[in-house]
Amino acid sequence: MTVEENKAIVRRLWEEVNKGNVSVLDELCAADFVWHAPGGLERHDLQIAKKVITRFFTTFPDFHVTIEDLIAKGDKVVTRSTRTGTHQGEYRGIAATGNKVTWTFISIYRIEGGKIVEEWDEGDHLSLMQQMGAILTPGQG
Repeated sequence: MTVEENKAIVRRLWEEVNKGNVSVLDELCAADFVWHAPGGLERHDLQIAKKVITRFFTTFPDFHVTIEDLIAKGDKVVTRSTRTGTHQGEYRGIAATGNKVTWTFISIYRIEGGKIVEEWDEGDHLSLMQQMGAILTPGQG
């Protein structure tokens, strides 16, 4: 696969997920997909990744990912993205606030044979928690 083909796979993933099509992961990710989640968690199950994305749509019904930068070299594709949504459901024990939230994410995807086989994610969860009122920002309280 060329780097342009690899970039197209990642771009298509988020275009489809933004439409609510979580099942696209079955097409674009390998069955033995490994997700390295924020905080050092490692998941060896594509179904868990699908459940996490589905939960985001439950919590943030208007959840949307905008790819700001898309960089590729060899079998790796890196995205810097902005994620937005309105906090309409419980998130990690935090009751819905109705707040519109925006946070950033950096993701690295490894692609093999036209499928995403591995993903590493790091996101600005501190900002997300502050926007939901779970953590005070400097100058509050």
